[in-house]
Amino acid sequence: MHAWVGLAPDLTVPAAQLSSAVYEHSTLPLREFEAARVRIAQINDCSLCLNWRSARDVASRAEEADTIDEEFYARIGDSTWRGFSEREVLAAEFAALFAENHLAMDDAFWTRMRSAFTDAEIVDLSVCVGMWLSQGRLNRVLDIDGPCRIPTPGMSPIGG
Repeated sequence: MHAWVGLAPDLTVPAAQLSSAVYEHSTLPLREFEAARVRIAQINDCSLCLNWRSARDVASRAEEADTIDEEFYARIGDSTWRGFSEREVLAAEFAALFAENHLAMDDAFWTRMRSAFTDAEIVDLSVCVGMWLSQGRLNRVLDIDGPCRIPTPGMSPIGG
């Protein structure tokens, strides 16, 4: 938390507000939300994010908790699993393309997206994915979910 709040509060407080907005105000159904979120967590290799469960960890999502079991989480990234809806597969695919190859979002992909999601839902999903990508990547790069690489007061900048 020192790295997040203590070192750059003028940036990290607004970033935390964006995170809060995503978790509290996204209109996406929980399963689609989690399919995209976990796909980004896998790409970022963020253990903090991979172990997060929105239905468990966000009070406003708790009523949807019984709609997701651990097999759902274990299968994210496997578009052939029959337990996913078309929208869940597309949410995870969108997240992966957004993070790894946004230029591959061709006309055929957008036709599939627009046949399943409204424009407002696509914007909602985009804001969520952008926040997860940036903050999850920040957690991983700075090793927030492990030993912090940012020097704390009294610590040598080279880890001593």
